[in-house]
Amino acid sequence: MLRNRRPSPQTAAVLRALAAAPEAWRHGYDLGREVGLKAGSLYPILIRLADGGLLEAEWEPDPPRGRPPRHLYRLTPAGLALAQSLPEPAPAPRRAPDPAKRPREAW
Repeated sequence: MLRNRRPSPQTAAVLRALAAAPEAWRHGYDLGREVGLKAGSLYPILIRLADGGLLEAEWEPDPPRGRPPRHLYRLTPAGLALAQSLPEPAPAPRRAPDPAKRPREAW
């Protein structure tokens, strides 16, 4: 059962990435690279989304010879609706340059 609250920024990033091509099956490794999450953060998100009925998960049907099958993921209609309802992420704030990291001027 999903909680009735806004997804975390990390979950929202995964949903947006999957919603970019909702009919396509995606590998977790590719998703992690795209959204900047490591496996320890990404896979619990994918499991929660699948358990909540927002994500389909299946094993890769025909993996290349010599490589084990991978899990593939894509949004369900409910997952796509949630992804489309999310507000656009706010742009990252610009930070002032750190004066300690300024290059030294010529002597």
